[in-house]
Amino acid sequence: MNLKKKMKQGPVFGFAIFTGALSVIESVGNLGYDFVYLDIEHTSIGVGPDLEKQIMAARLAGISAVVRLTGTDEVDIRKVLEMGAEGVVIPHVRTRDDAASIVRAAKFPPLGRRGAESNVRAAAYGGPGFNWPDYIARSNDESLIIPMAEDFEFADNVDDILSVDGIDAVNFGPIDYSLSAGLPIGYKIDHPSLFDAYQKIETRARAKGIGIMCPVVPATQENAREMIAKGVNMLILGNDMYHLQSAFKNILSECVAPLRQG
Repeated sequence: MNLKKKMKQGPVFGFAIFTGALSVIESVGNLGYDFVYLDIEHTSIGVGPDLEKQIMAARLAGISAVVRLTGTDEVDIRKVLEMGAEGVVIPHVRTRDDAASIVRAAKFPPLGRRGAESNVRAAAYGGPGFNWPDYIARSNDESLIIPMAEDFEFADNVDDILSVDGIDAVNFGPIDYSLSAGLPIGYKIDHPSLFDAYQKIETRARAKGIGIMCPVVPATQENAREMIAKGVNMLILGNDMYHLQSAFKNILSECVAPLRQG
C-alpha cells in the first residue's frame, strides 16, 4: 500500500536518514515502519547514484521513501520521482509561486507540466503492460507533494499557498521556523507564537484534507500522542544520526565513564 493511502487510515511513522546507509534504510523497513525521509538538504548526498540506491533499498524493504530536496528545481524533482520515490519535500516554501512551481514540476498535465519518460524505474522501464494513460494517472494520484513550513512567511501566506491544487501534506519545521521568527529554538511546539503559527497552518490544512508532517523529538509515546492530538499524521521520529549519537552517549555514561573512574 502506498504512503498516501496509509495516511488516510491513520498516522504514519518514519525516520529521517542523514547517513545514507542502505543497511539503516532496510532495517527501518524490515522493522515495519511506514517511511524513510531521505535528506539531501542537510547532507552531502545529491540527486545521483547514491540517492538512487537509497530509494532502491527502501523499495526492497517494502517501505515508502520521500526525499527532502534543496529547492524547487524541476529537473531534481522529476528525477527523484522517476527514481521511484513516493514524494518530495521542498524546504523554505514562502509563497504561492513556490508551491505552484513544485506541483508544476511533480505532476503531469493537467495538474502540472512534468516531462515524461517511460524508461525509468517509476514506469517499470516501460516493460510489459506499460500504458501511458495509466502511468500518468497513477503518478498524479500517488505522488506526495510536501512543502515545508519553516519560515514565518508560510504562516503569513498560508491561504494563498494552500490554494494550490496538488499539495498533500505540509512539513512543519519548528527549528527553522523559530529561527526565522526570532523565537527560542526547540522541537517542542510550546512557545505561544510558534503554537499560534502552527495552529493557523494546521487548521487551514485540515479544512482542505491536507496532512501535517512534523518531527517528534525525543520519540516518546507521550510526545507522539501529543503531536497526533495537534493534528500531525506523518510523524518523523528523529534521524539516524540522532539515534546513533544517543546510543553512543548512553554507552559512554552507563559503561565507559564508570570504568574510567575506577
